[in-house]
Amino acid sequence: MAKIKLEYIWLDGYYPTQNMRSKTKVEEHENFKGTVEELGLWSFDGSSTKQASGGASDCILKPVAIYPDPTRRNGYLVMTEVMNADGTPHISNARATIEDDDNDFWFGFEQEYFIMNTSTELPLGFPRGGYPAPQGMYYCSVGGKHTHGRDLVEEHADLCIDAGLNFEGINQEVASGQWEYQLFAKGAKKAGDEIWISRYLLDRLTEGKGMYIEYHPKPLGNTDWNGSGMHANFSNTILRTCGSKEKYAEICEAFRPLVKEHIEVYGEHNEQRLTGDHETASINDFSWGVSDRGASIRIPIIAVEKGYKGWLEDRRPSSNGDPYKIAARIIKTVKPVK
Repeated sequence: MAKIKLEYIWLDGYYPTQNMRSKTKVEEHENFKGTVEELGLWSFDGSSTKQASGGASDCILKPVAIYPDPTRRNGYLVMTEVMNADGTPHISNARATIEDDDNDFWFGFEQEYFIMNTSTELPLGFPRGGYPAPQGMYYCSVGGKHTHGRDLVEEHADLCIDAGLNFEGINQEVASGQWEYQLFAKGAKKAGDEIWISRYLLDRLTEGKGMYIEYHPKPLGNTDWNGSGMHANFSNTILRTCGSKEKYAEICEAFRPLVKEHIEVYGEHNEQRLTGDHETASINDFSWGVSDRGASIRIPIIAVEKGYKGWLEDRRPSSNGDPYKIAARIIKTVKPVK
């Protein structure tokens, strides 16, 4: 019998931006294969996470995905859903609202973020009480003058790959200390699981390093620096196979009357980022176009070159958005289009 460490990870009840919580369960297993089916339910004090009252504080953690933990001996990362004591999904459980049981929807999320210095509470590369050189030279840069935080970013990439996430790439973004990574999954729930596990690994990696990760979409306020988003690339069978410019237009137009519903779940403080500047569309408008990074939804040129077979990119989701909520809303909009 071997002792294994199971890190149960869940999302708390804070609104509108939930936080990750986790705790470790040590169990003895013989020939553990690392599957969800081998895991049991667990409980936690929901009164400490805004998910229950003190008089009835138990909430249930239901394992839904498991990944090796590359930083621990005999360790695993367990993504869970929060359930009520009667077994129904808790109101904070957005994963349970995703209508994609057949995994017809594929998602690729582009997670942007800032690496912050805990002493200055400024992004890496920012001097105390001032600004570095204007943005322009930081995007995909190389060298110590413009590139800040690469060691952390590279270590995070290795951890994600070692954990078995479908990690697709990294790059420094437009502002100093700002980075991005990309994840892709077939199935909306799996895509959300992998973003949350990747965020967990990134946040945990900063512990003891004098750094923290800032997911706020505009942490530098109303300045001439890009904000952070989490662009949602998505497709279903229709988008992947239709070969129709008209069908792509129909799907894009399905989003137009639902701007409010999408923005409500695309992340807190997103109005500070979606201004119409810095490669964004205004939060008050809706637009779509081929290869247009200033549009709400971009039709990638590759999809057009393949004869309108591919995917769409919703550029509005914020870096602090919940991928479960984002995916659920996109599916609800796109699924009725036949």
